[in-house]
Amino acid sequence: MMNPSRDGVSPEEWSSRRWESFRTFLQRVRKTNAFQTNHFRGLADCHQWSGFDEFVENCSFTEKNDLALDRQQNPPYGTNLTFPIEEYSCFHQTSGTMGDPMAWLDTEEDWNWMLANWDRVLDGAGVQSGNRCFFAFSFGPFLGFWTAYDAARKRSCLCIPGGGQGSEQRLHSILDYQVEYLFCTPTYALRLPEVAKQAGIDLRGHALNAIIVAGETGGSIPAFRKNVSEAWGNDLQVYDHYGMTEVGPVAYETPGNQGGLRVILESYFAEVIDPKTKKTSPTGEGELVLTTLGRTGCPLFRYRTGDLVRAISKTEPNGCPALDLEAGILGRSDDMVVIRGVNVYPSSVDSIVRGFEEVTEYRVIHEKKGEMSEIRLQVEASEGTARALEVSLKEAFSLRIPVGLAEPNSLPRFEMKAKRWNTAY
Repeated sequence: MMNPSRDGVSPEEWSSRRWESFRTFLQRVRKTNAFQTNHFRGLADCHQWSGFDEFVENCSFTEKNDLALDRQQNPPYGTNLTFPIEEYSCFHQTSGTMGDPMAWLDTEEDWNWMLANWDRVLDGAGVQSGNRCFFAFSFGPFLGFWTAYDAARKRSCLCIPGGGQGSEQRLHSILDYQVEYLFCTPTYALRLPEVAKQAGIDLRGHALNAIIVAGETGGSIPAFRKNVSEAWGNDLQVYDHYGMTEVGPVAYETPGNQGGLRVILESYFAEVIDPKTKKTSPTGEGELVLTTLGRTGCPLFRYRTGDLVRAISKTEPNGCPALDLEAGILGRSDDMVVIRGVNVYPSSVDSIVRGFEEVTEYRVIHEKKGEMSEIRLQVEASEGTARALEVSLKEAFSLRIPVGLAEPNSLPRFEMKAKRWNTAY
């Protein structure tokens, strides 16, 4: 199911078409999708609704635990399936970051819907037919960059898979094949130049125009983008992207390449709520809630992503609405820790650490001392840098956060999602 284009229509007509398309979608889902009809009893009356306000009034949130329980009770795929199993052709799993991986199925039509969403990301980054693209991820069951790979292939790019290769092999491929676009996580975008330095690989001859990052927070942090550009050289650009297995590709780099993300409103109905009260956030800052307006075979309605954002409503030149996530994804609601009464998010710590170019890698130890939670950092850097970082952390959080030294190359390195926070209790 493809959602209405903004081309050649008034904002009012676009909004009307968007709702009517989604209402037709709801009517299709309610007929055969057991999970959705059981979870949202109000779907029986969806043909009477006049807009998204009534949809919100009649549909409660979907949470990850709801999906996990459904799969436990109805293994292996659960009951969030609109079609017979024979009609599904694509299999993927969630990453398992917050629990056991969940299988996710797509029909060919839904897969193409996701590829169309990725087209927005590619357009924003200037990827054109004939460009050479390298995909530095495992090519395993995690959705990862599979949709990016297929979308780039369909626009006749030369797509080079990096699954099964080590970092040095990938670097040689990027250089030998004159790769123009690299797709990887933010962590790996900085890890590769570090490997090149250790292995004596000269990056000065690379042909990269840009790196498109996804899979974790940080892609919109100015310090990170500056570090990546300097590490690779040649005025390299960084383009952020946001998506997840459960809902697909959601947002692309804010126009102008200044960091931040723009939600694809043709494909998603987005809300921002206060995670504690579950009410709409009056400031636009809070947890992102998403409804897929396509992906008929395995839809999600009012899904609590757990991702924290600062959303700003805008208007595009054609008068249609736009929703920007300032600074990208700020962190996760379940990752926040309270240290002596101060809310500390991993992305906030990362933003400060990335301002110190000498820090090649770091780790955060979260531990309990008596009834109090505390955090401390270990960094691969000089003593002077560690002390300066400690000062910056205190200025940012009004907390003393100890920073200790780690031996060079002793901390873990990551290719996909980084796991730098360690709980010691």
